[in-house]
Amino acid sequence: MTADPDKAKSRLAAKRAELEALSAASAAARRPDALDQQAIGRLSRMDAMQQRAMAEAAERARRRDLTRIEMAERRLAAGDYGHCVDCDAPIADGRLAIDPMAERCVRCAGRR
Repeated sequence: MTADPDKAKSRLAAKRAELEALSAASAAARRPDALDQQAIGRLSRMDAMQQRAMAEAAERARRRDLTRIEMAERRLAAGDYGHCVDCDAPIADGRLAIDPMAERCVRCAGRR
């Protein structure tokens, strides 16, 4: 069974929009703060630094997913979307519904 290109485009576009919205919403959390040493205590500064580090890690994950979306769009344009990059077996539609950027079938993904 071959993946439906229209459904794939829709899923990828929805995932891209979701990631870009999350990125925009968390921009303030990633911005470095000028922490006033006198105004807040050491634990508050450490908490703020930890929160920023977590927001930056989440942003890196979103950027990786945006790259995976671009790769999936290239596979779609080439007619390879929905087929495992390792064994060329069809990727189940249920798997693509959960992760529209999936590039491996369940069997091959489990070997990684």
